[in-house]
Order: sequence, then structure tokens, then C-alpha cells
Amino acid sequence: MTEPLRVLLADDQTLVRTGFRLILGADGIDVVAEATNGIEAVEAVRRTRPDVVLMDVRMPEMDGLEATRRILTGAPDTPRVIILTTFDLDRYVYAALSAGASGFLLKDVTPEHLTAAVRTVRTGDALLAPAITRRLVQRFAGDGHGYSAQHGGDTAALHRDLASLTPRELEVLGLLARGLSNAELAGRLHLAEATVKTHVARILAKLGLRDRVQAVIVAYETGLVSAGAHEAAQSAPVPVRGRTAP
Repeated sequence: MTEPLRVLLADDQTLVRTGFRLILGADGIDVVAEATNGIEAVEAVRRTRPDVVLMDVRMPEMDGLEATRRILTGAPDTPRVIILTTFDLDRYVYAALSAGASGFLLKDVTPEHLTAAVRTVRTGDALLAPAITRRLVQRFAGDGHGYSAQHGGDTAALHRDLASLTPRELEVLGLLARGLSNAELAGRLHLAEATVKTHVARILAKLGLRDRVQAVIVAYETGLVSAGAHEAAQSAPVPVRGRTAP
């Protein structure tokens, strides 16, 4: 991508916005708008069409969670959203990831990490490693703190029926949710890495998910994988086409 990267900053703290703007600008990233609350953020996204939104969770008027939902719902070409927080396992972060955010950053992030994160999500990749997302899911899934639970929705219905997946795709999703990378999935299932990437892409497309972060959340919230399953999976064999692989 050769076009300048366009970012919207949404945070009610002036010092945070100023610092981030200076950091991003020094690395050639354009800050096209700033917002002090969720209502301003939603309007600024519609007006400026940024590539990435850096979204604080706790803001007046409308919080970052609701703003994220509104930004990522309905429009065909939505930006990527990175949640800003002071807590690395905040239940609001988990809810925002459920709503479609591509990851989160602590507000004391280093300049290098900040710019790298913005560039990462702009390319379509999720910011969080599946293993980190799994920690969030194990702590909050099913306890009423997920986005769908807070807003009266049903996660299984929201993300469509897992019955649309083939047995192999269900197998890939289950292992992906336990934190395995594409390379690890390929080794575990005796597949080429390119084949694994194809399976992952089809899973995301069938379930209407934005990235692997949401896939991990869906796997836990629909019961495909349960908390604690990761540890058991390290030593358990994986069935492959009617046989057991070591």
C-alpha cells in the first residue's frame, strides 16, 4: 500500500492525543481527525474515512465500546479499530474485540510499538496473538461481560452457525483458538501452510469474521473450545481423516 496511512485519534485526554499525534506524524502517518468522545469519533469516521481508529474505551457522551460497534456495523468499507486502555485484561477490551476491534494497546505503549501496531492492522492483520486473546476469553467468556451479552444478543447467532463449517474447518478453528500459528497448525495437521491459510480464510468468510481474534472468541463463546482446553491440547492427539496423528 503506497497511499499515506490515515488515522483517527479518539481519546478525551488532550495529552494522550497530542503525544500520539506527534509520534505518528514523525513516522509519516497522517492523523486526519481527533475526537474527545464516542459521538465525535463516529461522526469523524464518516467524515474523514480513516484507515485506522485509535479508540479509548472510557470517554464521555458515548464510550469507545458503543462507538466501535457503530463504526463497524453496516458500512461496507470500515476502518480497523485499535482499543486504547490502561489495563491489559480489561473486560471492556474483551467486549470491544467481540464487537470487531482488531486489537488493543496500553496507553504507555512505546512509540515504535504504536506505529508498528497501526501499520499491522492497516494491512488486515489482527494485532493480538491468538494466545493473548485466549487469556481474555478464558477470563470473560460466558460471564456476561462479552459484547453480545451486554447488548442482549446471542453470540452464536451473531456469528452464524458453526454448522456451515466442514469437519476440517472446525478442527482448524479449534486449534487456532488454542493459540496455534499457521505453521504450528500445518505441522499438527500434516498440511502445507498454504492449505492452512486457505482453511483459515474460508472460516473467516463463512462466519463473517474480520480476523483471527474474532475467530478465537467465537470458538470459545459457541462452546467449540472450553477454557482450559489449551493445556490439554498440548499432549492430546489430533484426529486426521479417520486416524490419529501423533
